[in-house]
Amino acid sequence: MITQLNTLYVLSQGTWLSKEGECIEVRNEAGKKRLPIHMIGGGIVTFGNVMITPFLMGHCAAHGIRITCLTEQGRFLAAIGRGTGGNVFLRRRQYRLSDTPESAAPAARNFLIGKLANTRTLLRRAARERTPPDAVSTLTEAAKQISAALDRLTRGDFTLDAMRGLEGDAAARYFAVFRHMLEPAGLPFEGRERRPPKDPVNALLSFLYTLLAHDCASAAESVGLDTQMGFLHRDRSGRASLALDLMEELRPIFADRLALALLNRKQLKASDFESEPTGMVRLAPDARKTVLTAWQERKKTEIVHPYTKDKIPSGLIPFVQARLFSSYLRGDLDGYPPFIWR
Repeated sequence: MITQLNTLYVLSQGTWLSKEGECIEVRNEAGKKRLPIHMIGGGIVTFGNVMITPFLMGHCAAHGIRITCLTEQGRFLAAIGRGTGGNVFLRRRQYRLSDTPESAAPAARNFLIGKLANTRTLLRRAARERTPPDAVSTLTEAAKQISAALDRLTRGDFTLDAMRGLEGDAAARYFAVFRHMLEPAGLPFEGRERRPPKDPVNALLSFLYTLLAHDCASAAESVGLDTQMGFLHRDRSGRASLALDLMEELRPIFADRLALALLNRKQLKASDFESEPTGMVRLAPDARKTVLTAWQERKKTEIVHPYTKDKIPSGLIPFVQARLFSSYLRGDLDGYPPFIWR
C-alpha cells in the first residue's frame, strides 16, 4: 500500500504553529485545529506572517519534515530541513560527480532529456486540442524544433555549458508560443518574466514552480541528498540547485499543464490577480487557495510510472525520481532515468 504524502499549506496571516504532543496545533483568528504530525509527510509550506515554535521546528527537522517559508506572494525565503541526515557515502558520491563539468554532464543530460521530451509532448497535445489553424501550425512547428534539439542532445556529445545553452534556446522557443496554448479570449502572455512577474500568467507559473521546487527539495532530502549541490544548475549560495535539476523534467507536467487548465477553464480570471506599485503581479489570497486545492487534487491522480511500472499517486513522482537518482549515484543504475510523460 502506498500512502499519499500530504503537505500542509498555511496561508492565513497571523497563524501560529506549535507542537502539542504528536500533533501540530494551528491557531489563528478562526480558532484552533490539531493535525497529527505523522500525516504531514510532504512537509509544511507557510505564506507570509506565520509563526512556528522552535519545538515544532526541531521535531520536523528530526523527522525529515521540510518546512518551507515563503512571502505572502509566494517568493522563497527560507527552508528548514533535517540537515546532514541520511547516507554520508551517498552525498560524497554526489559531491564527487557534481564537482567537475565532465562528471556532472551525464546526469545533467538526462535531466534535460526529460524536460525536452515532456515539453514536446505538451506542445503536441495542445496542437491536437486547439482549433485556430495558426495556433495549430505554430505549436506543431515549435514541437518539431524541440524534437530536433532533443535529437541533437541524445546523439551528440555536449559539454555542460553547451547543454545549458541548448536548454535556454529550447525554453525561449517554448515560451514564445506558450500564448497559443491559452484560450484566445483569455489572459494575455507575451513571454516569461520571473523577477518580478508582471502579468497574471507569469504570476501563476512562478507560484506553481515554487510549489514544485518545495516538493523536489523534500524528495531529495528524503533520500539523503544535498539539495544545494546540483548538476545542470550552477552552484549558488542559498539555492537548492539539485531540487531545480529534479524539477526541470516535471515543470511541463505538474506546473505548466495545471496553469493552462486553470486559465482555459476560467477557474482563474483577471480579477483573481493583484498588481503592486512596483509592477509586480500576484495571486489574490482566495485565488491562491484555488490553486493549492487544484495542485493537491492533481497530486492524487494515479499513474503508472514509465520506468518502475508501479501505479502511484502523481504526488509521489518527485520522490520516486529522487530515489532513482540516488540509485544512479550509488552505481546501481548505469544512468539516471528521467520521467517521460506519455
